[in-house]
Amino acid sequence: MDKRNMKVIIIGAGLTGLTLAYRLKQSNISFKIIEARNRIGGRINTLYNEGRAPLEMGATWLGQQHKHLLQLLKELNLAIFDQKLGRTAIYEPISTSPHQLVHLPPSQQPSYRIINGTHTILSTIAQQIEPKDVILNQTVQKISKLNNKASVITDKGEFYGDKVVSTLPPHLLSKTIEITPTLPHQVTDVMRSTHTWMGESIKVALTYKEKFWDGNDISGTIFSNVGPIPEMYDHSDYAENHFALKGFLNGNYYGISKKERLNIILQQLQKYYGSIVQAYQSYHEQVWRNEKYTHIDYDQYIVPHQHNGHTLYQKAYWNGQLYIGGTETSRQHGGYMDGAVHSANMIAENIITQLNSTTKP
Repeated sequence: MDKRNMKVIIIGAGLTGLTLAYRLKQSNISFKIIEARNRIGGRINTLYNEGRAPLEMGATWLGQQHKHLLQLLKELNLAIFDQKLGRTAIYEPISTSPHQLVHLPPSQQPSYRIINGTHTILSTIAQQIEPKDVILNQTVQKISKLNNKASVITDKGEFYGDKVVSTLPPHLLSKTIEITPTLPHQVTDVMRSTHTWMGESIKVALTYKEKFWDGNDISGTIFSNVGPIPEMYDHSDYAENHFALKGFLNGNYYGISKKERLNIILQQLQKYYGSIVQAYQSYHEQVWRNEKYTHIDYDQYIVPHQHNGHTLYQKAYWNGQLYIGGTETSRQHGGYMDGAVHSANMIAENIITQLNSTTKP
């Protein structure tokens, strides 16, 4: 199909972009997804290595309250399993006292992971849309309104469609893509002060041949006020054949080298487990602040989830030709995978309704 005849151009091949494409495909509405990275997924990034547990360097967990994501998983026939926390956790309240093993409350809401990794959502959707409709390695530079069409200019070409949907973090969109005509200043002000989910996170993971943290007097769940790891969890695979620990590193460590980060992580873990932590198979990390297609520095201090789900994201602009989507824009669970799916569903519903109304006699 000629690229000038697209109904919808989707910017970003993350969870929102792919879910939106999936919904449009179900309604036989033509689209193109334009993605700057050389992979689909955005802030979902599952690492697969033979003989190792799948490692989530991005979005990982969901809960019973995430109804939109759970419905999508049901449609795609994808299963989930409990995130193992155990009955106890290693807790380090202050630097001047030793860590302790504490009992976890039994009433806390369970968290879940997706069997075979979060990326299975993306790969399953990708199997149901045409490869030619997902364009990788093209960075969008400008979006323009051209009467009843919209133009999307990348570093390699130009695309036209009836509607354009950005699924980028709103702050990133506002700072990196020229929008003509400009949006109302109230909208651009909100975009520039909207927190980007995952933007300051550092995810770290270590794989091991044995699960040495599994026992009555030890735990794979870590909570520390001292750090540099504030949280870490058992990240073994569903079958319990391959073992890993995964958690967050304090975001302030983004400026040091990977080797330095590994060393301070091992030093902390050695306090809890002893020298066995040095026998890791592999170490992996994702410093999201250094991902230019996710994070860009703010002009001012932004609190977590600031402006996520803002009212101004709930409508289209340019007389219904431009939508601003993504997890940060969702009024339900903004900043989570469920928010990404909800955003896609809402935009798809609006677009399908509009396009169907214009084709009726």
